[in-house]
Amino acid sequence: MSNKIRVTKQFNFEAAHALWNYDGKCKNIHGHTYKLFVTVIGSVITDTANVKYGMVLDFGDLKYIVNREIVNVFDHALILNQKQGHASFFEIPNLFDRFILTDYQPTAENMVIDFAERIKKNLPEEVELFSIRLYETENSFAEWFAVDNL
Repeated sequence: MSNKIRVTKQFNFEAAHALWNYDGKCKNIHGHTYKLFVTVIGSVITDTANVKYGMVLDFGDLKYIVNREIVNVFDHALILNQKQGHASFFEIPNLFDRFILTDYQPTAENMVIDFAERIKKNLPEEVELFSIRLYETENSFAEWFAVDNL
């Protein structure tokens, strides 16, 4: 039986969003400095011939996956629910390089669900996504755990 080890890497990105049909200030476009913690779990590679010997997953490989799938997509982007429905919103892509229309309300809760799917499909077979924690503000975050989503 091999030990299961969790490794975590932190990522940061800036993004703006607005919440469609919301009853508070967040219905207006506003920005956040997001902090994303991605934790994977697996067994340490024990094959001495493997260049990743002693690792669960090379932090550089995790960085590559998360940057490609999330940070490079969402950093300095404007994220809106496609249900906004206002014609002026759909002209925004002509004004900005990073404009994302989602099929979900762009809350931290829904973003971690989206991010989990993006990361899971890119991990090596022997490594699993354990959890994601996304801070929207310094003291407010949403979490996704694999064990809760079996």
